[in-house]
Amino acid sequence: MGQFEYQAVDEAGGRISGTVVAADRRSAVSSLAKKGQFVTNLSPRKQGRKENGVDLTASEHTKQLRIRTGRVSSKDMVAMTGQLSAAVQAGLPLLDCLRVIEKQTHKPAMKYLLGELSNSVSSGSSLSEAMSQHKKIFKPLYLAMVRVGETGGILEQTMGQLAELLKREEKIKSDIKTASAYPLIVLAVGIISVIIIITKILPKIVGAISETGAVLPWPTKVLMGLSEFIASYWFLMLIGVILTVVVLMKWISTPSGRFNWDRFKLKIPILGAVQRAIAIGRFTRTLGSLSKGGITILESLQVVRDTLGNELLAREIDNVKQKVKTGEPLAEPLERSGYFPPLLVQIVSVGEQTGKLDELLLNAAETFDSEADAAIARFMAVLPALLVLLLAAVIGFIVAGALLPIVAMQLGAGGV
Repeated sequence: MGQFEYQAVDEAGGRISGTVVAADRRSAVSSLAKKGQFVTNLSPRKQGRKENGVDLTASEHTKQLRIRTGRVSSKDMVAMTGQLSAAVQAGLPLLDCLRVIEKQTHKPAMKYLLGELSNSVSSGSSLSEAMSQHKKIFKPLYLAMVRVGETGGILEQTMGQLAELLKREEKIKSDIKTASAYPLIVLAVGIISVIIIITKILPKIVGAISETGAVLPWPTKVLMGLSEFIASYWFLMLIGVILTVVVLMKWISTPSGRFNWDRFKLKIPILGAVQRAIAIGRFTRTLGSLSKGGITILESLQVVRDTLGNELLAREIDNVKQKVKTGEPLAEPLERSGYFPPLLVQIVSVGEQTGKLDELLLNAAETFDSEADAAIARFMAVLPALLVLLLAAVIGFIVAGALLPIVAMQLGAGGV
């Protein structure tokens, strides 16, 4: 039995509200109808819970539970979606699917989430309604796919498509982390090495040479000036770096800052190509999956714009959506934007003309995903090499600054 909060109209036309206990939504509506109360709004009651004998609201309880159980990661969501897809396709009732997955998961955060979903579904809520109570975990794309599956009676199909989408997104994240790890390690080790050489080793070498009265060449003077500056003002430099990062992050969090930052990233050689390829792959696969699920093109574009990961491209999708609203075919504004490849534009055009937009997009998604993988591979190959060349140039300058005074001193001694 569950508790439901309701708003209703009585036989006299007056508005009333309250709480009713019933097995499910249908029973609650039927019970109220027998009393002459006609329901206008009905929702499961968010009851408070007790924590160490103290009553907590639902939000406070959730906050307390998050502190103890941890967070739900993207890998957890991929695993849960795959399991739910397999269970639904096997023909199990939805509530049984959730409870079976809850029993076999060991992570406290996931066990709690699945328990909450099970409770909501058992109280009469649909799966999409239950998931919408956890919007920080279930994104708009997820909710839209589940809602369409439930409405059209094709939940097993949409869950399968959703599982594929999440697996692809997780692969992209993993590839980007792998691609970034080695360059970041090389850069960090290089910076630390250069600082140690400039501040600790070089001053000792140059100090010994300076005692002989030899004139220091300009590279050595530059390095010694840098060494003294770092030794005297390292704390100010650290504060400056921290403030710069904080200000940059706050600026990026603003709409204009986010737009300009994402536009700048698209212009960076190598990295810009990677981001664009990933966004095109996401656009193709997501739009194809949503269209196949029966979601209208306008609704699909609204969901897709939040999956691209780039605000500039997202705003281009907004412009495309406005043009489609006025009756233009989707392919035309996509082509005018200049950010979408000709192959994608042609596929969309043919798909609209033949009525097979979803099939063609899903078929083409593999091609664009392969291009994204190739772009990431190029990034992994080129960026570390560029960093090594940059560090080699810096180290070479330092070595020259250390050796030139020694060579000059030896030449001077030989001349004497």
